[in-house]
Amino acid sequence: MSTRQATTVSCPHCGRTNRVPVAAQGRPKCGHCKQPLPWIADVSDDDFTEVAERADVPVVVDLWATWCGPCRMVSPALEKVATDLAGRIKLVKVDIDENPRLSQRFEVRSIPTLLILDRGETVARQSGAAPAPALRHWVEQSITARKG
Repeated sequence: MSTRQATTVSCPHCGRTNRVPVAAQGRPKCGHCKQPLPWIADVSDDDFTEVAERADVPVVVDLWATWCGPCRMVSPALEKVATDLAGRIKLVKVDIDENPRLSQRFEVRSIPTLLILDRGETVARQSGAAPAPALRHWVEQSITARKG
């Protein structure tokens, strides 16, 4: 069970604040305007399965570390992608220094390492920082290829 049950997110459409569960069925929507909300969660070794692998939407996993400059650069770009693709993806962030089992499981050799999971299966992977437009293209291409 996740130690943090919900995050607070501002709706990009109407600006209202919403509580979004870190793990749930379906896709979060604004309680006011009913538009899709960005779904972003920090996870650990202990709650990764519940939060990421059981998600109903494709999950972008950001494996990062606090000391990593490129990781700090890519984080806002990933959050922009999660906002732009609200309702279509979930962004899950994993600090590899605090979660060594996940780092080992996904054989992280460099950071940031980004994965796309579809119902727990890795369907795409890339390492290194990239700007938001390139990340969005990669995510969209990966989730579209999976459906087609």
